[in-house]
Amino acid sequence: MDVGPRLKQLRKQYGLSQRELAKRAGVTNSTISMIEKSSVSPSVSSLKKVLAGIPMSLVEFFDAEEKQNHPQVVYRQNERLDLSVSGNVQMELVGKAFGQRAIAFMVETYEPGTDTGVEPYEHQGEECGLVIEGRLELTVDDQAYLLDVGDGYYFDSTRPHRFRNPHDERCVIVSATTPANF
Repeated sequence: MDVGPRLKQLRKQYGLSQRELAKRAGVTNSTISMIEKSSVSPSVSSLKKVLAGIPMSLVEFFDAEEKQNHPQVVYRQNERLDLSVSGNVQMELVGKAFGQRAIAFMVETYEPGTDTGVEPYEHQGEECGLVIEGRLELTVDDQAYLLDVGDGYYFDSTRPHRFRNPHDERCVIVSATTPANF
């Protein structure tokens, strides 16, 4: 999905000017303009910050499909909802057809040298995950943790946090956040 046109469409749908959305999100007007023109590709944390001004979660932003009346139970690998903002950090939601979810359950892939953005982000709820391939650097507050395959994490996500892969091989984690406001 092209993030810029989707943001512009939603902003207009909600009757917001660029200036109003920027004010609500705590960013500059030029930030909104550059994203909408696809001049920049926002980080996950930047896009979450902008979407908070609507308000809307990343799942709602990327999921433009209709929900099913009888949600499926099994989701095949090719049926994940792609929540990726940039080409290097891939985030896929498991259970995209499930309506009012309480948990956002994802598979995240971090290519070498990628991260969720320079600015840490924070949100209500809890977050947990497990490294299933590669290695990951997780920073919570100002403390950096190095995780290897089999290592997991669980923290209150109101604490500032970010994910980074400073290693030469890709990292894959399975994660969950509550509430499902990702």
